[in-house]
Amino acid sequence: MLHSAQDIQWMTHALRLAAHGLYSTTPNPRVGCVIVKQGQVLGEGAHLKAGEPHAEVHALRAAGEQARGATAYVTLEPCSHFGRTPPCADALVNAGVSRVVVAMQDPNPLVAGNGIARLQAQGIAVTVGVCEAQAKALNPGFILRMTQQRPYIRLKVAASLDGRTALANGVSQWITSPEARKDVHHWRAQSCAVITGISTILQDNASLTVREVKTPRQPLRVILDSQLRIPIDAKVLQDGHALVAYAHGEAAKLEILQVMGVRTLHAPNVQGQVDIAAVMQALTAWPCNEVLVEAGATLNGAFLQSGFVDELLLYYAPKLMGDAARGMFALPAWTQMADIHTLDIMDLRQVGQDIRLQARLKP
Repeated sequence: MLHSAQDIQWMTHALRLAAHGLYSTTPNPRVGCVIVKQGQVLGEGAHLKAGEPHAEVHALRAAGEQARGATAYVTLEPCSHFGRTPPCADALVNAGVSRVVVAMQDPNPLVAGNGIARLQAQGIAVTVGVCEAQAKALNPGFILRMTQQRPYIRLKVAASLDGRTALANGVSQWITSPEARKDVHHWRAQSCAVITGISTILQDNASLTVREVKTPRQPLRVILDSQLRIPIDAKVLQDGHALVAYAHGEAAKLEILQVMGVRTLHAPNVQGQVDIAAVMQALTAWPCNEVLVEAGATLNGAFLQSGFVDELLLYYAPKLMGDAARGMFALPAWTQMADIHTLDIMDLRQVGQDIRLQARLKP
């Protein structure tokens, strides 16, 4: 269906507003709203934090009585249920808007078309699907959690041009440029959780916090540690906002971690390793929308094989480290090209001196 240039213009504006909540709305979706009449913006708003007013409420408050007879552009179907806040569909009806333009239907089963139906039942004209692809791209984790009951997983790897992530002795700081490392912090900031393996913690003592961008919240740090080898003084544990998933370990160490405020998850698989599916289930219940994996070749390969990876975020530095250095993914020694992982490239750009490649795995 073709949409008018005017509808696309105002919905694009609403999407820009929604992006203001990129780092802060979780577990809620990022939503923007613009109230327009006769080509003039009367009010606008974005949802910025769970429990606070939704985008429609901010925009309607700014518009006041002028909202009567206006058009509301909303990036996600207005909610129709009582959660922490009243239904936005009712707020739009009460404000007297004559038309609502919606980018995409809400995947939340509690809404899923009910908000649109409520508006239409009150005689409000509703247009759905304006800039739908852009709206979906803004909330991949929320959509996946609502439709498939799991978070959206990005797997990030920093490597040399010959695909090496560390020297043979484990040294890896720094392969990529400061600009690329700062770019990673933007992805951390919009993630609900960051996952790594115990080998990365033992080698680098990484904190996995967001430091290079302003954010009102830090992601949960998740360490997959089959034998519970994590040092008590590891940086990643120091503020207690961490989860250690393990297969087996000493009760005394578990008790110390719990006293520190660190959450623990007993999740063994049949091989005696941490069960990735169980970790995904726990993060869905947290609830997490988007998760960033920053790990070594072994865990990277395990995630690829698990089928949970939705997107690869690959940073390539203009360096050559040789075939004795460590690789990106520990994967089986396939003998048929039909068995390998094939990618769809989503984006390719230069960040500092490095190349950033975003790709999805083909089914």
